[in-house]
Amino acid sequence: MAWFGQVAKCLTSNAANTESRGPLLLAAGISVLGGIALGSLLHVRSTQSGQVISSPRQLLQTLPEDERKKHALPLDLFPGARDVQTPYGNIRVYEWGPEDGPKVLFVHGITTPCLALGGLAHTLADKGYRVMLFDLFGRGLSDVPADLPQDNRLFATQILLALASSPVSWTGSSSGGFSLIGYSLGGGIAVGFASYFPDLISSLILIAPSGLIRDSHMSLSSRILGSGWLPDCLVIPLVKSRLRAGPLVKPKDEPAKPKKEGVSVGDALANEISSTTTPVLSRQYPTLSQADVVQWQVEHHTGFPSAFISSLRHGPVGRRRELQTWKRLGRLLTQRKLMENVKGLKSGRVLIVLGEKDTIIHRKDLMHDAAVALEGNAEFKAYPTGHELPSVQYEDLAAQLIQFWNR
Repeated sequence: MAWFGQVAKCLTSNAANTESRGPLLLAAGISVLGGIALGSLLHVRSTQSGQVISSPRQLLQTLPEDERKKHALPLDLFPGARDVQTPYGNIRVYEWGPEDGPKVLFVHGITTPCLALGGLAHTLADKGYRVMLFDLFGRGLSDVPADLPQDNRLFATQILLALASSPVSWTGSSSGGFSLIGYSLGGGIAVGFASYFPDLISSLILIAPSGLIRDSHMSLSSRILGSGWLPDCLVIPLVKSRLRAGPLVKPKDEPAKPKKEGVSVGDALANEISSTTTPVLSRQYPTLSQADVVQWQVEHHTGFPSAFISSLRHGPVGRRRELQTWKRLGRLLTQRKLMENVKGLKSGRVLIVLGEKDTIIHRKDLMHDAAVALEGNAEFKAYPTGHELPSVQYEDLAAQLIQFWNR
């Protein structure tokens, strides 16, 4: 706690030089520092090794069937639902489509669980693809390991655990590999996974991916929350109150130009959700609302706020931290150009899909930064929509992906 003593000493010195305000400043400074220190200690004590925060799925299982059917997040959201028990907690996985079809794995964004990619998954399954979706730790019906940072290591482990739970081989020599589709935060996760396990992947699709967001596009509040300086006992109530203030309940205005002050936490939470339509993301529950699902997470999934904050602090979000991961993937793809009998991901098998009106992922900046980092081993496609792209353009997007795979 040497930093505590240094800051307190500084406050004492400043207070001594200001007679009228000295005692007040000193008391306020010590109170704030004491609160932060106490909050940090409480956070450490509350996240002992191996602690898992359970999702509310067990509570849902006790509800009468008619109430379960009306719930914001039904247990049978998609076909092939299963709970995968792991040392990191339960993972909710969905898998359906022809067992012998080409395989596609989806990784969703920072806020909405895998529901956001349901329309695209349904459409591809109709075309003969075997699809798998899962809720990231702390979202939807997945638990969260409270003592682990939500970084590329944890996310890669979760992907492998989800794949291993399938009755169908996704990684064996006869499987043919699988296409990996990552959306928003899931795009950054997909880049990290592909840079370590390229032999498992036949192609990589990134939809409005994080990982290369420039500091200039992040608001001051987001940078402070992502810095880790404030303890969770202070940050979690701030995030929850921001959600309750209405960004998910009231439709947001059609995005026009990127905001000068940068992307805030509220923007990150709201922009995965369609503002103008109610897309059919679950055919079992066609009127299901993404906003209702996220609001339910805030109120009832104890691990969701901390998972969101941890992803912001440690996950593949900003360019400053993740640029080297993208460059590693770029070098790998360039090297594989010269290799014979390459398994899995090859040069040119990366497609990046962007929204022209996206205020979270700035299209022109991302195209430039990704082209440089990946050493030209990618192609780009843009749609006239915002960050909610995969939940509103899923039929056109499915056709685009099939065309890409057939080439």
